[in-house]
Amino acid sequence: MGIVKPSTRRIRLALLSAALLAVSSCTPGEYQIGSRSFSFPFGDSSPPQGQPIPMQQGSMMPMPVATGPSESFGRGPVKVALLLPLSGDPGTASVGMALANASKLAISFIEANPNIAENITITLRDTGTSIEGATSAASAAVTDGAKLILGPLRADQVTAAGAVARSAGLPLIGFSNNPDAASPGVYLLSVLPDAEMKRSLAYVRTQGRRGIAGIFPNTEFGQAQQAAFRQQAAAAGYQPQAVYGFSGAGEVPQVISQALPLIQSGVIDTLFLPDRASAPGFAAALQQAGVTPGRVLLVGSADWQGDMAILQSPSLSGAVYPSVDDGGLNAIAGEYQARFGTQPHPLSTIAYTATILANVNTLSMANPPYNPSLMLAASGFNGRDGIFRFLGNGRSEYGLVIKKLAPGGAVTIDGVKL
Repeated sequence: MGIVKPSTRRIRLALLSAALLAVSSCTPGEYQIGSRSFSFPFGDSSPPQGQPIPMQQGSMMPMPVATGPSESFGRGPVKVALLLPLSGDPGTASVGMALANASKLAISFIEANPNIAENITITLRDTGTSIEGATSAASAAVTDGAKLILGPLRADQVTAAGAVARSAGLPLIGFSNNPDAASPGVYLLSVLPDAEMKRSLAYVRTQGRRGIAGIFPNTEFGQAQQAAFRQQAAAAGYQPQAVYGFSGAGEVPQVISQALPLIQSGVIDTLFLPDRASAPGFAAALQQAGVTPGRVLLVGSADWQGDMAILQSPSLSGAVYPSVDDGGLNAIAGEYQARFGTQPHPLSTIAYTATILANVNTLSMANPPYNPSLMLAASGFNGRDGIFRFLGNGRSEYGLVIKKLAPGGAVTIDGVKL
């Protein structure tokens, strides 16, 4: 399938396109805005369902939904729509713009490479932050003749736009990592809880640990993480010793007091703390309860990547978590900085990969374009975040590394595995 070896697969831009082209020619929760240095964590969690429609300042009238294209880029014959939040909440809009910039960067790479055919034209459409905005933007894309829709970002918007795309017989590749947004023909190009748990549990098994437990927030995305934990634990031959839920920071002492006897007796030797916001608090509470560092292996999620509160928490030193290899983000950072004057958002690699994938000859020029027999190739694809493949239910699997928190930062201790 032409997969690039993990140690070198994203050192140069040319490797990305080559891998995508080679593979395709085989046979083929709650975003916590403002809680960290970027608005949307790598492990999606979409804002709560039923996001209110933004209102015009000083008025009870809803803000107009922007459905017209902000701009088009690319020179190919196949129309592809890119739906992103470019207005509304400033934090959300800044992430949307970063993804739009990454897509432009990918198109520029295609145009500059004489060995890559220019197959697509991207039409960028603003969804705002509402479900109605996503529906309107998707409808406009269908009317315009799009053959594929990329985005939106949030789970509720992916669901809404996906319904429009499905009724028109079009595939959609969304950017949420809430698995509930996926369905046949509505693909998610994100690291999902199932992939995180599968990779983490495989690593835990190699360490000889048997007594696993997990602590999950009582939120929609927390429930998705808990379901993935239970399912992947069973698949790996584990029987979780305990699964705890919590609704706020005030419940941390209670949860730890429940887990403490099992930890002290050795029944629990591994504790999953995928929620990045609460992980430092739980780790600190464990130490305050007398649990010595290293007695219990703490396991996080891809959502931990780049979070300063996680990196700077002494109680989390030695904890591990799954992550995409950051070589892909580093590979585009220089060009992104030079062109747009800022560092790329961690989610930028998703939009970059989606754009290159959409341009692949055997996908875009197929009849019909982007049909499931090609999109669901078991051999998968190789993108900016590494090896991935789509499943029939619309979910994705990623090749992930395992990182360990140390005083100097996070270091990779186990290489890419799918």
